[in-house]
Amino acid sequence: MKHPAPLVRLALAVAACVPALVLHAADAPGVPLVLHVDAAKVTAHVSPTLYGLMTEEINYSYDGGLYAELVRNRTFQDDPAAPAHWSLVQEGGGAGAITLDRSQPLNAILPVSLKFETTALSGNQRVGVANDGFWGIPVRAHTRYQASFYAKAAAGFSGPVVLTIESNDGATVFARAEVSDLGRDWQKYTVDLTTGDATASAANRLVLAATKPGTVWLDLVSLFPPTFHDRVNGNRVDLMRLLAGMKPAFLRFPGGNYLEGRTIATRFDWKRTLGDLSRRPGHMDDAWKYRSSDGMGLLEYLEWCEDLAMQPVLAVFAGYVLDRTAAPTPPGPQLQPFVQEALDEIEYVTGGPETRWGAERALDGHPEPFPLTYVEIGNEDNFDRKPGSYDGRFAQFYDAIKAKYPRLQLIATTKVRTRTPDVLDDHYYRSAMQFYADVGHYDDASRTGPKIFVGEWATREGTPTPNMNAALGDAAWMTGMERNSDLIVMASYAPLFVNVNPGGMQWKTDLIGYDALTSYGSPSYYAQQLFSLHHGDEVLAARAEGIGTQEWQPPRPRGGGPLPAKRQVPTLFFDATRGGGVITLKVVNPIGTAQTARIELAGAGAVETKGRTFVLSAPHPEDTNSLGEPTRIVPVAGEASGLGSDFSYTFTPYSITILELRAPAP
Repeated sequence: MKHPAPLVRLALAVAACVPALVLHAADAPGVPLVLHVDAAKVTAHVSPTLYGLMTEEINYSYDGGLYAELVRNRTFQDDPAAPAHWSLVQEGGGAGAITLDRSQPLNAILPVSLKFETTALSGNQRVGVANDGFWGIPVRAHTRYQASFYAKAAAGFSGPVVLTIESNDGATVFARAEVSDLGRDWQKYTVDLTTGDATASAANRLVLAATKPGTVWLDLVSLFPPTFHDRVNGNRVDLMRLLAGMKPAFLRFPGGNYLEGRTIATRFDWKRTLGDLSRRPGHMDDAWKYRSSDGMGLLEYLEWCEDLAMQPVLAVFAGYVLDRTAAPTPPGPQLQPFVQEALDEIEYVTGGPETRWGAERALDGHPEPFPLTYVEIGNEDNFDRKPGSYDGRFAQFYDAIKAKYPRLQLIATTKVRTRTPDVLDDHYYRSAMQFYADVGHYDDASRTGPKIFVGEWATREGTPTPNMNAALGDAAWMTGMERNSDLIVMASYAPLFVNVNPGGMQWKTDLIGYDALTSYGSPSYYAQQLFSLHHGDEVLAARAEGIGTQEWQPPRPRGGGPLPAKRQVPTLFFDATRGGGVITLKVVNPIGTAQTARIELAGAGAVETKGRTFVLSAPHPEDTNSLGEPTRIVPVAGEASGLGSDFSYTFTPYSITILELRAPAP
């Protein structure tokens, strides 16, 4: 992730209807709209892992996002020239200075400390060092925060150091604690900071203040709010709850371009993300131009999966980086160290405590192995222009992993000829119209080759998060994926997160938005949620008559050339599944007029007259959710009546409708 993927194929198709019917409907608008569902004919089984998550460090997804750490630049390495996001507090005539100091490192892994000198301090004066967080430090009433830092003091100074969470102007102190007895050697100090009555706000800072003149060195300054499931070094509660609301089946990690880096030195080097935070150097996320603390390391990804009952889908570095001037690591001896890294990583995830890396995981606090079914070799290696490069690299990884872990399913990121992958990863970033035109993309695809993982996809309309039109494009595409889920075993929207503050976004149109204090799901989030929560385990045969079309002008090819001819694309999309005595009909109406369809259910037996509906809609396709209006567009649950084996239903403009019919199998 994330290169704009080309439009692979445009096919005029919707559900199982034939193009002639669609075109005829367009030519004769009076043709009635009829959806036929044959409940006696199962065409496929819905993959139990169909809907999941894809993630990487982009848009401040972890630092400043899901990862709950509130201190920005906690190890003073974001800027080699200055202590970025740290400032000197001098009040009432107090005086001091802060500088980066490489002569007093905490250890060889964290080579920079902050030298904090207080030169004048008495009476009501104050001198301190403040961190502004990730666009602020969020404060909530009656909340316990855990602060920690490493410190050493020069001769003649032992503290106390006063820690406060306070408003940016220092006028309001929300929580306060003291640390005494600082020594001449580095030591870790931990205190709790608990707020009282307070109005929720983000315009706040963390301050460490001296109580008398002297010099202190600081490193790894940290502040955590309560975390999801009270995990140490854990995740932000509200964002985890949003994810849990989608009931995702898997998590693909750690990326994406973040996996590769622009150079081998800046790839996701998983071994450097393990253990105590004082042993994690962090690295430059040069794919997206900011530094990653690596607080979200390999174990934290796995615990994230554990907390949400998701399968891990592990992507391993495969010798290809984003810098196009750098040749991929060739197959053979030069690639072998990275193959071994992948084998070690799999052992860390799945190995027992008797194994080298399983024992390391146990030392890190998780004795039990994690389940693992899928391993992806690289990311978007279709951009590797060297002929045969990925074929050779994939084969070397494939042979080594299958020899040791024959049951693992291996995912190729582009087509290969040297080995047959278990799964092939397809990526699509498109407009809604492009998705409408290609909903039938997998209808006639071969079922004899690899399974398909749609590992990154999104309708890119709306910023920083999708609007309703994007949700309609997403939902239309999902009807096609769900209908073909005998072939498509997994699918994950991307990107997952965006910090909506200025400077927080590198890629527009992202599923979930947030600032330091609050968060919201986009219309596309709710479309994903509806599809994930409402489906059966059997796909039913379905076809349509009378679906109209709308004219669309395809964009000019990326490489130039003439403008393509205009196309006619469908104005309704649907699929049907069954499970647990319920037939679930999903219908997407992407146009601004209501559409009434006659729905005929064959082979369904007795259909109850009442059923449930869940409708996501908006008055205008550009409507969206935001921090100020987080629930402007959300699904509305209701009850439908007058149902049966033959009934009519009106689908509102710009809507995604889930219609659940009780129909015990005959």
